[in-house]
Order: sequence, then structure tokens, then C-alpha cells
Amino acid sequence: MRNFLLLFVSIYTITCIGQNENLKLMPWPQEVTLGEGRFVINSDFTIAVNNSASERINLATTNFLRRLGGRTGVFIEKGFAFTNAEVKNPSLEISYKRIGILEVNEDESYKLTIESSKITIEATTDIGAIHALETLLQLVTIGDNYYYFSEGKINDFPRFTWRGLMIDVARHFQPVEVLKRNLDAMAAVKMNVFHWHLTDDQGFRIESKTHPKLHELGSDGLYYTQNQIKEIVKYASDRGIRVVPEVDVPGHATAILTAYPEIASKDTTYTIERFSGIFHPTLNPINDKTYEVLSDLFGEMATLFPDQYIHIGGDENEGKHWDKNEEIQVFMRKHDLQTNHDLQTYFNIRLAEILAKYGKSVMGWEEIMTNKMTTTALIHSWKGTNEGVTAGSSLVKAAKKGHATVLSNGYYIDLMQPVSEHYLVDPIPKNSDLTVEEKARILGGEATMWSELATPLNIDSRLWPRTAAIAERFWSNESVTDIESMYKRLDYVSFRLEELGIDHIRNRNVILRNITNNQNTKSLEVLANVCEPIKIYTRNTGGTEYKTYSPFTLFADACTVDASDSFKFRKTVNNFLENQSAKTELISFFDTWMLNYKKFESLKKNPILNEIEPLYANLALLSEIYKKAFIENKMDNEELQKMNLLLFKFEDSVVDVELAVYDDFKKLSAFLVRQYGKQIQPKNKVLKQ
Repeated sequence: MRNFLLLFVSIYTITCIGQNENLKLMPWPQEVTLGEGRFVINSDFTIAVNNSASERINLATTNFLRRLGGRTGVFIEKGFAFTNAEVKNPSLEISYKRIGILEVNEDESYKLTIESSKITIEATTDIGAIHALETLLQLVTIGDNYYYFSEGKINDFPRFTWRGLMIDVARHFQPVEVLKRNLDAMAAVKMNVFHWHLTDDQGFRIESKTHPKLHELGSDGLYYTQNQIKEIVKYASDRGIRVVPEVDVPGHATAILTAYPEIASKDTTYTIERFSGIFHPTLNPINDKTYEVLSDLFGEMATLFPDQYIHIGGDENEGKHWDKNEEIQVFMRKHDLQTNHDLQTYFNIRLAEILAKYGKSVMGWEEIMTNKMTTTALIHSWKGTNEGVTAGSSLVKAAKKGHATVLSNGYYIDLMQPVSEHYLVDPIPKNSDLTVEEKARILGGEATMWSELATPLNIDSRLWPRTAAIAERFWSNESVTDIESMYKRLDYVSFRLEELGIDHIRNRNVILRNITNNQNTKSLEVLANVCEPIKIYTRNTGGTEYKTYSPFTLFADACTVDASDSFKFRKTVNNFLENQSAKTELISFFDTWMLNYKKFESLKKNPILNEIEPLYANLALLSEIYKKAFIENKMDNEELQKMNLLLFKFEDSVVDVELAVYDDFKKLSAFLVRQYGKQIQPKNKVLKQ
């Protein structure tokens, strides 16, 4: 409790005295205290480490110096760290007690002290020390004549030991370089588990030397060689990140059955699935060859992945092919298996035994949890709404049953929801009756990036910067929930991720240049700043609007959640409605949209631009009506009716995007109706005020 109180006092002090309005830490540390002095960053900046045995520290200090030089432009003379014996009076002295082990509940804490003449990092493990280096980089401050670190002390540790990101590489294959840059981004915000969803109906992405048909026939040639897998595991380990692989069975198995139809529950020909959704192909749980193939595969994976856990999936299996297989039905009756869930439990237990033979433990989606499942299985909770976990959720049930558990319900970032909705979901349900021991079984959470609509071109913009806010939820004290503060700091983190190769910002213009055939994209950028992709899987209704090889280079792919200008416009609208003091700022927005629509009209059109045009035209027309009303302080009935009709057009999405300022437009409309006359109702429509 002492740390929590100090955190509150530190935040309060920083905010009130205005010492560090530019402090952009994310995730926010457990305890922050700041002084008045400054450590100035010069070319003689040096690092000394008390123990050079850690490859992580050697790499982290080198990368730190490169990034520090890149941010400041300072020509740092000593480009690598030294041992204490090799350098006197180092600028930064790092000490740690031992090399950390990548496992649950490892010590990741650190202490960072900045004085005007020296910086020190103290940690139990090298993992904690590299977290401290990331915090120190976030503290780089720009002065008029130099860059500096403010004096202060940070005592920090994670609230949860499992701070994960799942990336689905089955629906859309993500090359090694994409994974590496995202591992760098994870490390920057102190995430420590990369959940690698490697197989699904749309692809089997692991090279198998025991059963090569799996990757030869199930991947379209897009898979990771075993050497590449080792490379990713090493790359993650060097950054303090565990890698948990997932082979999703017995459902989501079309790609596996494309290679080995003989272990299917239905005798038919299988081909790789091109659409998204839930499909019926399922492994046969009573066929001994099923377990032979999986045992060989898991044996290979056990040598590739050092982590304790292998994720077996287990989700969304409806068992429809089981229902129609007479041999399976006879087996179920013989073994008193009443339901398909009972049969899947039989299957899961056999997998747990296979994994135990290789020294591994089962992790699986919540469907694997039954009374017969061993409590060594880690339960991954995913069902429900984004309103958070409840007393009846699988997370709570798992903790009460004795399972370790991890939450993803509320962190599905592929749903294209505002980051604020994810940020306020806490892994531990409020007002629950969980005991202290049961709460300890909630290890943390994972953000999940399903890739039905995410390719190497746009995946970074779907992941970042929102995942950084989720990372804060997993690391920081539960009291750190200020939305406005989060958004301000997130904006800073966003552009800093570019130095790690994250292309969430730059690739928008890549897509827009493609759309315009390399014409000036400024007008489309302005429109994209107030448009967001439609949400909750409505872009790909039923999973059948897009195939895995459909184009994802459209306007919706250039737009992102939390459209940047929508926040500014919302604040301006709210200020105006409070005291009518922001009329000039409102009109400036209207002018921008009208002017840029004219620029858009001047572009040489093509089919994609023609589809976008009605959306932009309606935005410009509505802006014109609002501007005239606010300048003339009046509206006639014809203008009121036209305004309402245009608003109704924005109720439906166009080109798979929605206007992010629609609700704010409705507020302005309601104001104008109250101010200037009786509302005119369009045919068969009533504008809800």
C-alpha cells in the first residue's frame, strides 16, 4: 500500500507544481519522485555495467545509446557499455544481481536514480535493468540549448507477471521483420509475452521436419522455418519477452487436414480456407494417428520454444463433424461421453499427457476448462463483452477452480474500438468475492490481434499505439485510469515507436498514394483524420466479404481507431456548447473540410476515389450549412431539413468507414434546432436529439 500512496502523491505533485508537464512515461511507474536539477546529455555519455555476462544487457545498452543519439543528435563518443573496471565516473551505472529467467513471476523490478552528475539503475535481474533503460529513454527532455534528464527517483515493478500480445499469423502471414519490429515495440512498453498464433483454418505456419506435408500443403509456401522460429525466440528473449506458441486444435484445423485428411472426422477432400469465420473441419479424437502427428509436432515445438506453456487453442469447436461420424458416436457411448465438450476434454487430456512428456504445460482458450481438466492447465479467458469481467466469467471460475488464468476479454484490439474502452478493463474484476490466493492466479492479460483484416502493410496501425495503453493496464497501479492523461502520453509514445521501425504512421500515406495513383494525398489525409474503420467485425460480416488474398489497400485500411481530429473537434464542440466561446474554432474546422473537398474534387478520379466521393461531399455540404448558420446566427426551414437529411446519410457506413465526428455533429444540430426553429422531419425519419 505504501507504494500506491506514493504513486498518488507523486502524480499529484507533478501535476500541481507543473515541474514536468512534458513527462510522457508509459506505462506509468509505481513510484515517481522528481527534483529540480538536470543531467545534461553530452557526447561524453558513458555506461558502466557491474556484470557483463548478460547478452540482454549488452544488446540493450547498445540499442539505448543508438536511440539516445538518434533522439538528441548528440555524437556520443563511447558507443558501447563498459564494465565498472574499464571506465571511471560513468554517466550511467547499471547493477543487477543475476540473469533473469523468462518464466511466470520472475522479478522485473528496478530502481532508477537520476542526479545532476550521475544516473544509476539497480535491479535484481537483467530483465528489470532493461525495463529501466526504456523508462530512462522516455525521460529524455528537450531544452533550448541541450537535451537532459530531470533529477528524480523511480521505483518500479509490474502489477501483473503476464503482459502479453497475441499476433495471428495464420489468417495473414506476417514476415519475420514484422514480428521483430513489434517485439521491439512490446519491449518499449514493457510487455513480456508474445503469443504466436501459428495455425488455423487459413494456414499452418511452422516448418515440420517430422510431418513436412503440414507446411508444404497447408501454408501456400508462407511459413517459418525452424531456424526462423529460433531466431524469433532468441530475438524476443534478448528483450525479456517469452514466446508462447499456439497450435489450434481440434477445431480451426482445415490447414492441418489439407495435409492429413486421414485424421479428419469427416472423409472428404480439404483445401486451405480462404474466408474467415468458424468452420466445421475437426481432428478425429479417436484416431491414434491424430495423436501420433500431434505428438511428433509438439516434440519438435518443445525443442524450438523454451517456454513452459504451449497453447493448444481449443476454441469454437462445435463438433458438427463429430455428430455425423458413427464411429465417434459409438466411442462416445462406450466411454460415457455425454457431449461434444466431454469428448473434447478427453482429447485435451491426452494432449496434456503428450505435452507433459516433453516437459510442457497446456494453455488453452476457456473452452478447455472442465472439471476433469488438470489444474496445471492455464486458462485463457476470452468470451464476453468489453465491459469487463464479472463474477460469472471464465476468468473468475478458473481462478476459483485452481487454474492460473489470463484475460483477453476486453483487449481484442482487432475490434477497432476506442483505446479508452480497453484501457478501463481491469484483469481483476471489481467487487468480486475472490480470495487473495485466487486473485494471485490471475496472472495478467493479453491483447489479441486477429489478422483477418490485418496484413504486413496495415497491422502496425491496428496494433499501435493502442497496445501501449493496454500494456499500461497490465503494468501500472490499478488507480492509474485517467483517460485524458493516457491519450496525451499515448500521442508521444506513438511517434517514438517509429524509431523502432513501427510504420503505423507512415504506411497510411503509402496506402493513400496507392489509392490516388501517386497524386497529392493531403485532402484524403484530412478526411482520414475524421474517419474510423467500422467496428466489431462489421467490415467482414460473416467472414465472407474478404478472402485472405483480397486487397487491404483501401481507404478503410488507411484509417485508424481514435481518429486524431475527432478529439480536437469534440473538445471544440463541447466548449462551444458550454459557453459559445469557440465559434471561430468551429468555423475553422468547417473551412478545412470544405477546402480539402475542393482539392479532392480536383484529383483525377478512379473507381476507389469515386466510392469515397459521396462521403466527402456530404461532409463538405454539412460543413457549409453549419458555417452559414454560425456566421449568420440563423437557419431557415429548408436548411434545417437539408442538415437533417445529410446527418441521416452518415448513419450508414461508406467504404467501410464511419464518420468519427457524427455524434458531435448531432450535438450541433440539436443546438441549431433549439436556437433557430422548429425541426423539419425528413420522410420516414425522425432525428433523435
